[in-house]
Amino acid sequence: MAEELVSLIESRLDRQRFQDQNWTGTFWEYLDVCAQNPSVARNAYQRVYDAILSYGSEPYRLFKKDCVRYHFFSDPFDHGADAIYGLDFALMQLVDFFRSAAEGYGTDRRVLLLHGPVGSSKSTMARLLKKGLEHYSRTSEGALYSFSWLLDEHCGVSSVGPGAKEAVRSHEFPCPMHEEPLILVPREARPSLLAKLNERFKPAHHGGRLSLNGEPDPFCRKIMDDLMRFYGGDWRSVMNHVKVRRIALSEKDRVGIGTFQPKDEKNQDSTELTGDINYRKIAQFGSDSDPRAFNFDGELNIANRGVCEFIEILKLDVAFLYDLLGATQEHTIKPKKFAQTYIDEVIVGHTNEPEYKRLQSNEMMEAFRDRTIKIDVPYNIRLDDEVKIYQKSFGAERIKNIHVAPHTLEVAAMWAVLTRLEEPKKAGLSLLQKLKLYNGKSIPGYTEDSVKELKEEAPREGMNGISPRYIQDKISNALVGRQAIEERCINPFMVINELEGGLSHHSLISDENTKKRYRELLAVVKEEYEDIIKGEVQRAISADEDAIRRLSTNYIENVRAYTQKERVLNKYTGRYDEPDERLMRSIEEKIDIPESRKDDFRQEIMNYIGALALDGKKFEYNTNARLYRALELKLFEDSRDTIKLKNLVSSVVDDETQQKIDIVKQRLIKQFGYNETSATDVLNYVASIFARGDSKSR
Repeated sequence: MAEELVSLIESRLDRQRFQDQNWTGTFWEYLDVCAQNPSVARNAYQRVYDAILSYGSEPYRLFKKDCVRYHFFSDPFDHGADAIYGLDFALMQLVDFFRSAAEGYGTDRRVLLLHGPVGSSKSTMARLLKKGLEHYSRTSEGALYSFSWLLDEHCGVSSVGPGAKEAVRSHEFPCPMHEEPLILVPREARPSLLAKLNERFKPAHHGGRLSLNGEPDPFCRKIMDDLMRFYGGDWRSVMNHVKVRRIALSEKDRVGIGTFQPKDEKNQDSTELTGDINYRKIAQFGSDSDPRAFNFDGELNIANRGVCEFIEILKLDVAFLYDLLGATQEHTIKPKKFAQTYIDEVIVGHTNEPEYKRLQSNEMMEAFRDRTIKIDVPYNIRLDDEVKIYQKSFGAERIKNIHVAPHTLEVAAMWAVLTRLEEPKKAGLSLLQKLKLYNGKSIPGYTEDSVKELKEEAPREGMNGISPRYIQDKISNALVGRQAIEERCINPFMVINELEGGLSHHSLISDENTKKRYRELLAVVKEEYEDIIKGEVQRAISADEDAIRRLSTNYIENVRAYTQKERVLNKYTGRYDEPDERLMRSIEEKIDIPESRKDDFRQEIMNYIGALALDGKKFEYNTNARLYRALELKLFEDSRDTIKLKNLVSSVVDDETQQKIDIVKQRLIKQFGYNETSATDVLNYVASIFARGDSKSR
């Protein structure tokens, strides 16, 4: 059994890939690698941009604008666990920032600041950049390299024997900041080397060029100087002490990916960013200014060649923000007791609205603001995208033991989006209609230009409203509630009740007027949900194809006779009767055809059938969408009276009616995704609506 499990494990491992990702060689072998594939020497911004583009993209149009959806942000490297939905405009700005930086146009000397309300995916964007770069560095396209020094056991330079002209190479000491091996090339020789590499460098996604900036970090500089003195300036001999190795960026291993989170001001200092003295090694090396007695393990040190994320960056102490000024503009940091040290990394921070407003009002932080590029990350304002967020956590593949009734997530998402929208200025347009327009639905009288105007008149739309986290919390509450556990099912009303109940003690909403408005929007959502389920029950009741086909045939025969001024054969009496005006009008009224327009509509139907015949096509009951809807509504009305749906409210149902109701229930289950419990609940609720309607009409 154990051997079988071992075989199962080994079958999932790729030894060749491991060997490729852990390649080691001499400095001269690395020069061959560079000659064959110069992209290994890209800077951090070029690498991040190429990582994003390597997963592909697709263009589309939204609100009459050209958009691009980058698959990188769908989290293809972790099966969509951190996928971002509906924020393509913000993500396009983000990618444009990296494109500009990759080209060397100046944004590589700025802090990237993601700004938006809580729960708007700022942290997720940063996490995807880190995770995606980690994954990319493990591919052949994203390969990058660093080096180690081969020295004696004391990390020093000593000869192999008395009078020998060769130094000991018995122990390996990695470059503490994972630097590019080419940084060891003397500055005088770099232009010629870069010219050769750039001749062969053909980036697929940008026009940036390779560059070699800065000097080795203090540790490597010290070793380099000692070896150069030992070999009398023979650089080639010094390079024999260099062992190049391929590296994989990893946040867990603190290689090329760093994360810094503010803590209590009394318990943090700038050494967390730039490293600190290793007091245990001072005795060994004799001085606290010897770089071998220093730990270059601050977040900005270890993030070299990759990305450093600053969580809630504007909560940092001012001293930390000053460190970032040089890190961005000059690409240098200042470790304690050492000179300015070159870094090559992307610095990403994120913050919320109150913190950013405080930054704007602080005149002392003008230099930091000047070195910041802000990208607004709003909430979703498209319903379908918001639904996808909740499906990721509460979809059928995740929730196995409790049935989530149809429209439960949609109703929650609808309310969330409504709270984020601004009231439309167009007369006669409701907030719910605006939501539908944004979601791509057609509303008579409104075009794509109208939607574009709505978007332009509310530039800050999505920067306020309910957070997805609040929705997720309340759906979770509904899932573990007593009713859900007993019935093994949750429905939209359970979630609506949770959403409304949580408003009274919502930690981020203190304004009573805002709470009142959000409750009113819940009523709007509830009304829309009632319309949705009424339509589904109507379609389920009128889904008898044979009955609707017979009704369609009857209607068309009467319309043909009416337009041709003929009579209709009565199959039961064998006599010819006048066209059944009552039948035709009962169908036409269902789609609001007035008496004055009936002749035009009937002629329209006959012309439509004739046009189909000319094309060799046959008219079916569902060929014309408008007529099909009218037939459905007519059949529903007739069936509703037969089924006596309103009697469900009193639970007084005869066997024949119960049989018909069971058929409708099965259609709801099969066609719309209900289960037995939720289908019964919907039928009962719709029955109560019709019962109320009947009582009102009387």
